[in-house]
Amino acid sequence: MRSVFKIGGMSCAVCARNVEKAIEELGGVTRVSVSFAAQNAAVDYSPDQIGPADIRKAVEKAGYQVIGDGGAPDRGGRRSLAAFIVSAAFSAPLLYIAMAPMFAFLPFSGALHGLMTGRFTVYALIQLFLTVPPICAGRMFYINGVKALISRAPNMDSLIAIGTSSAFLYSLYNTVAGTHALYYETAGVIITLILLGKRLEERSRGRAGEAIKKLMGLAPKTACVIRDGAECEIPVGDVMPGDIVAVRPGGKIPVDGTVVDGGTSVDESMLTGESAPVDKAPGDPVYAATLNITGAVRFRAEKTGADTALAQITKLVEEAQTNKAPIARMADAVSGYFVPVVCLTALAAGIAWFIGTGGDGGFAVSVFISVLVISCPCALGLATPAAIMVGTGAGAGNGILIKGGEALEAACKVNTVIFDKTGTVTEGKPEVIRVEGDILRLAASLERYSEHPVAKSICEYYSGDYLEVSGFKAIPGQGVEGFIEGKKVEIGRGIRITVDGGYAGRVVVSDKPRKSARDAVERLKMMNIDVVMITGDNREAAQETANRTGIERVLAEVLPEGKADEVKRLQAGGRVTAMVGDGINDAPALAQADVGIAIGAGTDVAMEAAGIVLMRSDPMGVPAAIELSRRTVRNIKQNLFWAFCYNAVGIPVAAGVLYLFGGPLLNPMLAAAAMSFSSVSVLLNALRLRRVRL
Repeated sequence: MRSVFKIGGMSCAVCARNVEKAIEELGGVTRVSVSFAAQNAAVDYSPDQIGPADIRKAVEKAGYQVIGDGGAPDRGGRRSLAAFIVSAAFSAPLLYIAMAPMFAFLPFSGALHGLMTGRFTVYALIQLFLTVPPICAGRMFYINGVKALISRAPNMDSLIAIGTSSAFLYSLYNTVAGTHALYYETAGVIITLILLGKRLEERSRGRAGEAIKKLMGLAPKTACVIRDGAECEIPVGDVMPGDIVAVRPGGKIPVDGTVVDGGTSVDESMLTGESAPVDKAPGDPVYAATLNITGAVRFRAEKTGADTALAQITKLVEEAQTNKAPIARMADAVSGYFVPVVCLTALAAGIAWFIGTGGDGGFAVSVFISVLVISCPCALGLATPAAIMVGTGAGAGNGILIKGGEALEAACKVNTVIFDKTGTVTEGKPEVIRVEGDILRLAASLERYSEHPVAKSICEYYSGDYLEVSGFKAIPGQGVEGFIEGKKVEIGRGIRITVDGGYAGRVVVSDKPRKSARDAVERLKMMNIDVVMITGDNREAAQETANRTGIERVLAEVLPEGKADEVKRLQAGGRVTAMVGDGINDAPALAQADVGIAIGAGTDVAMEAAGIVLMRSDPMGVPAAIELSRRTVRNIKQNLFWAFCYNAVGIPVAAGVLYLFGGPLLNPMLAAAAMSFSSVSVLLNALRLRRVRL
């Protein structure tokens, strides 16, 4: 069983790793992925061994919270805003009082300078009084940071707690000693700047996760059902499978079902990304949250609640935004050692400067604090999941569902796309062109027992009476056979008909390519991707379709079980493959390919085996999905590059390397501002993916 939990209290990638470790240690957990950007934990577990309550306890024991679903209420947004306002209200005058005596042109600078030199204790106590509220406002840094230190898993909060505590305690010591070396404003302003950065980060994360919120907000709250012959409005959660639901023009479809009466056009763009309305008649499916445009219809409810297509898509996107991409492993590995290394670096730099300056404690403390607060595991932790959140959300809005980071990353490397023919490249609705021989009645009589699209086209073409058939048998990938009037009739590849082993004739059938198939093939070629078509049809029919769509390589007369083998052969030749299919017989090949892409009208089995699902039956979705993957992975690499560069440059500067060569010493307050900006900049870069046009 898989459950997704919203986690509170995580401040950086190290926190995410700590939560992962806490849950992994539980018996019965098979897999866990925690996303700092999404603030979620996706957990695969055995429900007969543990339950959500056990997972919640493990998270709380590690020092974090499970939000909602019986856990803590989600008050994070309002609390962080209130904390920032309080901290800023006291830090602003604190900073002015501390800095104004050094700038004669500022108002009250003379009075403050006189207070500092003449009544130092009063001057210091005023600063102390103004520092306490910001520290209280940022108390979660200290609570979480100390808990993490005690559990020997220090995080970003630990760095902030150590740095600001050092500034505060050093200033308190100098207040008692009467020494003019106060750093109260450093502690207060650092907390304010970090709270501001956290607030901006939360808002950016919220924008990154808007896809989920939009999907969840699409479903109507009530439904009009027919009970005892009359219409009555009930909460959508009370609709049961089998209920007859009425929807008027302009109303939203409340649950999934099948039309039983009436006709209309439905806007399904929220599911497929396709703006053109879809006509609906009795027997056609309708989906929850789609918009009924023109006519009044009644339909039979079939899937409700968590079983609707909308609910499944929402769950899929939510899980995809929590799952990690392989590219994230490097950042996770670095984050695991990051905080301890930073603490040691800060301590070493502080001691070195204390010795090098002949015992200047103020200078050493300033360097120590700067190194701690400029370090940012947040940027590293946000680099990958933030881009995945936005990228998968952008895909969902365009009818492209990406099941997780692995599929997203693999798709960017694809250099060979393998299309199944029927129902993928073609419309899957073959038409009879001509009949060779007097065999139409025999063929139609036998094919009426088959579910194959070609069989249906033959039956539609034939308008006479059927002959009695016995011993009907369908042979996957080969054809059908049975006995008619005591003779064995076989219909095989190429729709060749044999009677008692002798050739009797054939039916020529053409499957029309989809309108966008040729455009999709041309687009893939422009992206330097080879295109292959694979089919069980005869070579003549396959080649005709290939010629009409621009596909140059064809693998014809391939049995269902042979499709996966063909994919293996391409992989053995060094090709990174994407298999595009829609049927049960495509499932093994979809699973074998580096990326499986199921096309919209496909079966549940095909969609389960695929890593990417296209909600529209449109081949153009294939290059669109690969393009989205390429842009998202490019964005991840940009984020990781700048996050590593930021820390690689920022930490040495904070440690005073430039100061050794005559450059400036980084002020701890500037270091805090730079740290906050680094996280926000990573999120802003990820948000650019929202503007991707597919």
